[in-house]
Amino acid sequence: MDAIIPESVGIGWRQPHYAALLEQRPDLDFLEVHSENFFADGGAARAMLRAARDAYPISLHGVGLALGSVVEPPAAHLERLARLVADIDPVLVSEHLCWGRADGWHTGDLLPMPLDEAALALMCRRVDALQRRLRRVVLVENISAYLRPAGATMTEPAFLNRLAARTGCGILLDINNIHVNACNFGFDPLGYVDAIDAARVAQYHLAGHERIDRCVVDTHGAAIDAAVFALYRHACAVLGPRPTLVERDAAIPALGELVAEAHAARAIAIATATTDGRAAQRPQASLAAHG
Repeated sequence: MDAIIPESVGIGWRQPHYAALLEQRPDLDFLEVHSENFFADGGAARAMLRAARDAYPISLHGVGLALGSVVEPPAAHLERLARLVADIDPVLVSEHLCWGRADGWHTGDLLPMPLDEAALALMCRRVDALQRRLRRVVLVENISAYLRPAGATMTEPAFLNRLAARTGCGILLDINNIHVNACNFGFDPLGYVDAIDAARVAQYHLAGHERIDRCVVDTHGAAIDAAVFALYRHACAVLGPRPTLVERDAAIPALGELVAEAHAARAIAIATATTDGRAAQRPQASLAAHG
């Protein structure tokens, strides 16, 4: 498994750029793919991913487990993920702080968790089980949301910090999601970042959003906004640089445009690198305690 330094940058590798990226080999430190797109044990997709793995470290980002659901994640999904991890040996594996499954159905979306003790206990059980099955640390990402479940007894940063402390998982801090939620719910995004335990942050995500009527929507279909880059600069200064991923899932531009955004993120990370006590080393990618 390759190591990636804190100032590393990558892009989400999507189908329109499969061939071009392998031909051009742009200056990137890693690639990230959605795990579920490569669940087939053979075939062209897995062969393409193996070819990419020969050129770049790979990060696997899952969008379908819905770990916070009351029902257990499907055993078949977990087994396909475990086989993919064993085959590709990714440098990072991540999932989301969300729910999305109930008896016999799946919403196909990432839905917000209630921020209370019962939800925290459930997420801890699910993350522990996933890490034991994969035999490595899993990162958990904060999501964008357009409603808030009632009855919260803690803030989202506190929830993420406690989840990471109890399970040993890492935090994937999505900067765009923080900005989107801050716009829609009226909280201070700088204060959110300041409340995160730096020692638990293992990766950042950057993406674009759009304003639709009176709501800011996490579309992943626009360039990274200046306000998101500013919040990312703050995160790098306060928490320290971490491997950073530029995501685009709609209105996908030319490969060079995504690479340029990744290079802009790299410049910010290098310029704001800090040596203070909060910029702790990222969690390790293997997990002996869960062996």
